[in-house]
Amino acid sequence: WSLPNAERYALQYADGRQTYITESNRGEIKNGSILRLTTSPDQEAERLYSGIQSNNSDVKTDSLKKLASLSQDVTFAQEFINRNGLKQIFYIVEEGNDTGEMLAHTLKAFMELMEHDFVSWETLSAAFIKKIVSYVNMNVVDASVQQLSLSILENMVPTSRLLFELVRKEVTLDRLLTHLQVTNAQLQLKAMALLIALLLAATDAERRDMMDYLREKNIRQFIHKNIIHSSEPLGDEMAHYLYVLQSVSLNLCERRMRTSMDPYSQEQRELLQSLRQTAFESESEASASNFSTERRRSLCAKEFRKLGFVNNSNPAEDLRRAPPGLLALDNMVYFSRHTPNAYSRFVLENSSREDKHECPFARSSIQLTLILCEILHVGEPCSETAQAFYPMFFGQDHFFEELFCICIQLVNKTWKEMRATQEDFDKVLQVVREQITRTLSLKPTSLELFKTRVNALNYSEILKLRQTERLHQEETLAVPVLELRERLKPELLELIRQQRLLHLCEGTLFRKISSRRRQDKLWYCRLSPNHKVLHYGDVEEGVHSPPIESLPEK
Repeated sequence: WSLPNAERYALQYADGRQTYITESNRGEIKNGSILRLTTSPDQEAERLYSGIQSNNSDVKTDSLKKLASLSQDVTFAQEFINRNGLKQIFYIVEEGNDTGEMLAHTLKAFMELMEHDFVSWETLSAAFIKKIVSYVNMNVVDASVQQLSLSILENMVPTSRLLFELVRKEVTLDRLLTHLQVTNAQLQLKAMALLIALLLAATDAERRDMMDYLREKNIRQFIHKNIIHSSEPLGDEMAHYLYVLQSVSLNLCERRMRTSMDPYSQEQRELLQSLRQTAFESESEASASNFSTERRRSLCAKEFRKLGFVNNSNPAEDLRRAPPGLLALDNMVYFSRHTPNAYSRFVLENSSREDKHECPFARSSIQLTLILCEILHVGEPCSETAQAFYPMFFGQDHFFEELFCICIQLVNKTWKEMRATQEDFDKVLQVVREQITRTLSLKPTSLELFKTRVNALNYSEILKLRQTERLHQEETLAVPVLELRERLKPELLELIRQQRLLHLCEGTLFRKISSRRRQDKLWYCRLSPNHKVLHYGDVEEGVHSPPIESLPEK
């Protein structure tokens, strides 16, 4: 265009994120994109660098606001950082006393600039971090400032052990719990994000201590009442954090799950003996006191056999397999101590059956513990995107143990319904696994509801479901069905095509995942009415079905 001083100008998208056009991204320009001529990134960076140092508060605030917007662009961010712009932002935060709009724009600009990974989080000064921490710990400060401060700390935590320890020391769990209890959903979300970041960055011992403290502070009850059962619908990001919190809690079982029983451990031997004593002590203690050591050992072995141990003379051998390791022993002891009547009934009922028809309590408990660990993914790393948490997990203390207590009684019930023998052991546990997974897929809101539903799903119901599924598969292969399907196929395909086009025209909201795995940006995509062009663009939280005119990209 023969512009004088052409290097001072650049092309920029007129809509959406208003990204600058560069040699590296010019090939991505789509037909129909609206571009505008504007000052070049380096000129704009220079202007804003001067503007944020202005003594005029209006000029400074406007410059910071524009900086927060333009810093999303990687080209501009590079130019601004090259001018030592971050140092000026640090100065504004460290030396300033403002806690309102100007500070919010400053922190937003800082977050956007750091998102490009040009500068390490480890280079932040102690004074800057201290100031950010103070905004989180202050009671009277703008909510947007606290949200941004929590986000900054959340990003710092995973980058180094030093930063993790600093944040953990300065921002107490009590303070995070205070932020979780506010009515501002965004502030609540950012507080939960920092809590999860701290838990994931902690060592196993630190994580265990943190979870114990949170348990003391009744965080589970609070989440169950005020977040899961809140009047507001649960967002994807909060659902993910609850999934992570559930995974972290369940993974506290991993150490016991992967530890084999030590036959020389006095504590473990006593736990094992307590199972026998709870079930049989009243009937054998008096007579056993007069027996010789050999006779007493023989009696113990008989009782351990009645308990369902395979190695009844040395039951510790049954618990050498890890997983499920000592977790199975913990579950059996919990069941015997917290539901002694149900435990005694299970053991004594099976002691009186014929040998081949008795349901072995210990063997079943060991296998059931393994099944529950697999279903609940105990010991597996957290997924970075999953949102599948169980609402009932947050409605119950000692969730894993209580779930075991329900399911071990289900094993006995299903065993009787199947009229099983020892040879059917694997088959029974396979049915039990199916009963548990089918019931969990219904997402029951409490363990009581889970118990009701899993018990209603008896063996005959499982057979009916299997039969229905099998018939469905067989029918699709039957000749008359195939002929009918071929006759209906064109009409059905057209119906499916129309339905899919309708859904595409309505559009869908997607969550952006950045390079640092933050998910706080949204975009919407929908098909044009003439079915020729896909329109998409960034949208704000809470916007549903935006008009096609508001989606700039094609």
